[in-house]
Amino acid sequence: MTDIKSLSFEDALSELENIVSKLERGDAPLEESIDVYERGALLKKHCEDKLKAAQLKVDKIVLGPNGDISTEPLDNDD
Repeated sequence: MTDIKSLSFEDALSELENIVSKLERGDAPLEESIDVYERGALLKKHCEDKLKAAQLKVDKIVLGPNGDISTEPLDNDD
């Protein structure tokens, strides 16, 4: 199995979607379902961490009164 930390957001999300489908079908033995669920929980956290890191990188372009362009952290209150 691929190390979760090395997965891109898209790959982790795709694997998580596959896990959810597998668990919803209920066709795996109990022990396998538990293992798959645990991996799914780790994938979910990995995706959340990736999204949080991406959000911190998002900047808002600001045009100053003298026409200068600068950036500042994205403000979710807008």
